[in-house]
Amino acid sequence: MDFKYVILGGGVSAGYAAREFVKQGVKPGELAIISKEAVAPYERPALSKAYLFPEAPARLPGFHVCVGSGGERLLPEWYSEKGIELILSTEIVKVDLASNTLTSAAGTTFKFDTLIVATGSAVIKLTDFGVQGAGSKNIFYLREIDDADELIEAIKAKKDGKAVIVGGGYIGLELAAVMKINNYNVTMVYPEPWCMPRLFTPEIAAFYEGYYANKGISIIKGTVAAGFEANANGEVTAVKLKDGRVLDADIVVVGVGARPLTTLLKGQVEEDKGGIKTDAFFKSSVPNVYAVGDVATFPMKMYNEIRRVEHVDHARKSAEQAVKAIKASEGGKTVDQYDYLPFFYSRSFDLSWQFYGDNVGEAVLFGDSSPTSPKPKFGSYWIKDGKVVGAFLESGTPEENKAIAKVAKVQPSVASADQLTKEGLTFACKI
Repeated sequence: MDFKYVILGGGVSAGYAAREFVKQGVKPGELAIISKEAVAPYERPALSKAYLFPEAPARLPGFHVCVGSGGERLLPEWYSEKGIELILSTEIVKVDLASNTLTSAAGTTFKFDTLIVATGSAVIKLTDFGVQGAGSKNIFYLREIDDADELIEAIKAKKDGKAVIVGGGYIGLELAAVMKINNYNVTMVYPEPWCMPRLFTPEIAAFYEGYYANKGISIIKGTVAAGFEANANGEVTAVKLKDGRVLDADIVVVGVGARPLTTLLKGQVEEDKGGIKTDAFFKSSVPNVYAVGDVATFPMKMYNEIRRVEHVDHARKSAEQAVKAIKASEGGKTVDQYDYLPFFYSRSFDLSWQFYGDNVGEAVLFGDSSPTSPKPKFGSYWIKDGKVVGAFLESGTPEENKAIAKVAKVQPSVASADQLTKEGLTFACKI
């Protein structure tokens, strides 16, 4: 099978790239998406949120791309209408860039002129480290829709049971909330001194930990899962912690990070910081090979350094940038360099936060961050070299979230940290 363009991977990036190809005038039969998943590209963040709700859960086709950014929903038939070959349930096991070929597990060969690598990340599993009993049933990882479906079956089977969440990052916090909403007795376990340490300051984390505790979620910090006990059916019954404690468990959900899937290209492209090194157009060291989303290590113009970003917002935007660059270069034109403002967000219970920019320098907290407040609303700015370089806001309105994004982009000078504490959100809204 021979195509002008092949997108390797069927996640968020693939869907947004396909839409951009159509905007740019791709011809029927030129583009193929090869995915090991059995469904057309969908908005992955739904899996740790509404997909697991006991009432009115999100289901496909409701969250196919590109609804996550307010765009049209691309149903499976959209691809066939546009002449895009959607090759599903197909795992690629070999990539040969010298001959422009991909080989599937079934032995099918696909040829390409231009390749977009959109393989995303694979979850880090406790079995990778030989943790005792980590292969027991009802220990879950959440990455794909099949994982979420298996978790839903277990939630129903072990109704109102005990859940242990291993990990205190995105997945940990969102899954702890959703398991509580499913009426589970929930305990979170993580080794760090506070939750979401890559982004949260101790003060921000204290709010979320307090809020979760008020919801009845137990939090155990400073230790890890060292082993699991199982019953005669091989189902997990307990989590053994390194500090000697043992927690009863009917369901365990592990969220301890992910690794970019670059193995198929090892030794064929230049790598940096765990990803495939690209330029500001997502072109790799091999001229007809582009990498987008989690697997790309790219120049971040704002900070004049090379970074790799794992987030859905970047997955969408980098895919669009790569396609624009590919189509422009075919016409002898260029596009603007990728100028990305880091953006992260999360929703759990009645909470919803957004963060923009860089969390470096001195952090300044403002607003009402009491976990017992009926309507908490607070934020933080980060100051470096006299400039505001990052901003975080919990429970902001769309206008207020736009204001903190603008602050992080513009990086205004500030007289003192006291000024930010006093002015709070007003500072962002007047920029």
